[in-house]
Amino acid sequence: MALTDLDLDTDRLLAGLQRWIECESPTFDVTAVNRMMTLAAEDLVAMGATVERVAGPDGLGDCVKASFPHPRQGEPGILIMAHLDTVHPIGTLDKLPFRREGDRCYGPGILDMKGGTFAALQAVRALIAAGIETPLPVSVLLTSDEEIGSPGTRPLIEAEARRHRAILVPEPAINGNGVVSGRYAIARYNLTAQGRPSHAGASLKKGRSAIREMAGRILAIEDMTDDDCTFSVGVVHGGQWVNCVSTTCRAEALSMAKRQDDLDKGKARMLAMTETREDGTGFSVTLGVVRPVWEPQEGTMALFALAEQVAAELGMTITHGSSGGGSDGNFTGAMGLPTLDGLGLSGDGYHTLGEYILVDSLVDRARLMAGLLSRIGLPAEEA
Repeated sequence: MALTDLDLDTDRLLAGLQRWIECESPTFDVTAVNRMMTLAAEDLVAMGATVERVAGPDGLGDCVKASFPHPRQGEPGILIMAHLDTVHPIGTLDKLPFRREGDRCYGPGILDMKGGTFAALQAVRALIAAGIETPLPVSVLLTSDEEIGSPGTRPLIEAEARRHRAILVPEPAINGNGVVSGRYAIARYNLTAQGRPSHAGASLKKGRSAIREMAGRILAIEDMTDDDCTFSVGVVHGGQWVNCVSTTCRAEALSMAKRQDDLDKGKARMLAMTETREDGTGFSVTLGVVRPVWEPQEGTMALFALAEQVAAELGMTITHGSSGGGSDGNFTGAMGLPTLDGLGLSGDGYHTLGEYILVDSLVDRARLMAGLLSRIGLPAEEA
């Protein structure tokens, strides 16, 4: 059967995807994430998968593991790896409702990465419906904390990945229709400025503002950005009363580099900013989650060669490249495991109120995923 003959209908896929998009699941809302995991688990069970619920990291939502029936069940196979948490808070649907406008479809998390994840599972469903048995068993891992760097699920990700021969990640496509064969190194930092309190009206000069300290440090941090390593501060919390000189201000920063050595140098510069003065005021930096650099390796390029072959059969041309955005593919790629990322949908605006997918990519990428699943593990002369 040709890949174009698989049962993948755009309108039906959009209707199914709408259920996922309207089940909002911001990372820090455990109830919401678990509700989304339940929805995905129900879909997997309906497809015939065996599903295991994994208790989430402390203070975060659960994860879901699933495996599909296969004669070689238990042998190293293919892992479809994705996250179902999003950056959009509950209520975003009021501002960014699920809607189709021409060749675009909008919604919170639709591109990053519910759309790609849904399409990947529909690819499996279509293969099952067509009676096509994949050469290798297929498993799925859905995690709950990727948007904050996967601080709690990295051990689970790495343990599951080691059990498989190939890892496929349906994060958003790059450069239009491209896939990801590597990712930059990323580090997160926790920043704390410590001030000295006083009454802002009656004795302003007796105090030392933690907010002012942080403001100066933010400028210094972001000014460290160069071609080798970028620095940005994206979260700031400080003060409690406007008539009090602030005692504490906290922030979070992120650095990104194409090479691990450049990231390591950036980490050293950040950590060297820690300073405590005799009066107890000062500034501290602690290292948070780190995603290692993932550089293309032989196994990944072999997966891309297969993807290129499948795309050609579908009348498409795809490219590959490294991406600055982090994903859980950083972990598996850095482990040296064959990993192909960016297999999700085409679109733009993720992490914003303009997030959308290109509707045609829903079926196109599902077919691409189906083609990969049906070829990975075949002898070279048959692939």
